[in-house]
Amino acid sequence: MRTNQDYKNAALAALKGNWAKAVLATLAMMVVIYIFATPYMAASMSLAAGNEKQLLGSFGVYFLALILLYAPMVVGYFNATAALAREGDNRVAYNTFYGTFHPYLKNVWAMFLYGLFTTLWSFLFIIPGIIKSFAYAMTPYIVKDFPELTANQAIDLSCKMMKGHKFDLFWLLLSFIGWAFLNVFTLGIGTFWLYPYVFTAMSGFYEDVKNEYLAKQNN
Repeated sequence: MRTNQDYKNAALAALKGNWAKAVLATLAMMVVIYIFATPYMAASMSLAAGNEKQLLGSFGVYFLALILLYAPMVVGYFNATAALAREGDNRVAYNTFYGTFHPYLKNVWAMFLYGLFTTLWSFLFIIPGIIKSFAYAMTPYIVKDFPELTANQAIDLSCKMMKGHKFDLFWLLLSFIGWAFLNVFTLGIGTFWLYPYVFTAMSGFYEDVKNEYLAKQNN
């Protein structure tokens, strides 16, 4: 495994000259979230006026949007940044949306199970839920890289790949905390640059845990 700085340096090298395209892809994702989150937020504000039915209806729309659109977009975005880091493919926005819908139903089901399993573990205690979220974290990449696997098998493979590496991923993500704090001072605008940086670095982490796991299987 490489160091956190190695992953970050590789991400910056991949993003050099491609920031605009990566930011555009991130912006497109955020727009999708905003469009579907707005009805729920508006309904929440009207709850004080006793409009509970509107709240429930809007929450239903928001929940469906998360499952049917945003969740598979996560798969597309993760793999778009991975393609940028691995192959130099800078069509980040195109690859995000293409990866969202190919294969769409499998992406939806895999991310639904990801969220469901994490939530169920969180019902026990918060810490097990957090640990499992790191165990499942490679699922969006595996769905794309191993198309022969079912959604359940992709999640199981993520757990195997992440055995002994969950804290490594936590430490990598924690290393961006300074950038996250600086993002507050940009009123969130810095998110459009922070996300590509984080997830391009994370794609390098995935390549390492995948290669390590495959090497062990071949020995």
